[in-house]
Amino acid sequence: MSRVTTTITDHVAHVELSRPDKMNAVDPAMMEGVIAAGESLRGNTDVRAVVLSGQGNAFCAGLDVASFAALAGGDLAEIMMPRTHGPSNDYQHVSLVWKQLEVPVIAALQGVCFGAGMQIASGADMRIAAPDTRMSILEMKWGLVPDMGGMVLWPALMRADVLRRLTYTGEEFSGVDGKEYGLVTEINDDPVARALELAQLIASKSPSAVRAGKALVSYAYENDAEAVLLEESRAQSSLVGTPHQMEAVIANMQKRAPVFK
Repeated sequence: MSRVTTTITDHVAHVELSRPDKMNAVDPAMMEGVIAAGESLRGNTDVRAVVLSGQGNAFCAGLDVASFAALAGGDLAEIMMPRTHGPSNDYQHVSLVWKQLEVPVIAALQGVCFGAGMQIASGADMRIAAPDTRMSILEMKWGLVPDMGGMVLWPALMRADVLRRLTYTGEEFSGVDGKEYGLVTEINDDPVARALELAQLIASKSPSAVRAGKALVSYAYENDAEAVLLEESRAQSSLVGTPHQMEAVIANMQKRAPVFK
């Protein structure tokens, strides 16, 4: 049975973790499914925004420990050290694939968001959480450290002291706490509905400008000021006068919704 389902409606792709009976815990099939779903959206010019959620009452309970127990008996270096996606292995790409998509990704969090789920959600551009969502960087509970891309993603979201505390203790916190820490963008009682609403708003904007905006924000976090200033100018010059930009201008002048082709 498929662990991940993707539906595309009005330029918004809704990717759902589809193992509700196990609180969408990540087993090998789920990991493969999440990566495949993300990769399938690369280069899809019909998609302008993505919502990432979990079916049932949870976003993701983390790794299915039983499914990965066999790892302990194998050669971990052979399993974990090969780089399968550029600088990442499969375990890391399950989170980083969302950061690497050309379009914005919004994660909708409810129920539980633990461990692997916390890292997958952190690959999104934004996270909408129910106030009572139970969240944790859970790996310390099992005597482990986060190794699914979290340490690439979290420094841009949290202060170092908060990241250290959550990593060292594995303590559980709420969606409201997550917003204070920087992990959650917005609190909403219906995070899936809000994420879809926000995705539809993004999808109504110039597709070229939105993609350029995501690339520019990512560039800004990874380069020095001089390089970012140059990239701002390059990105803007690539947009001015294009059909999408002209349609945005004309639609605003005519006080109508733009139609982007």
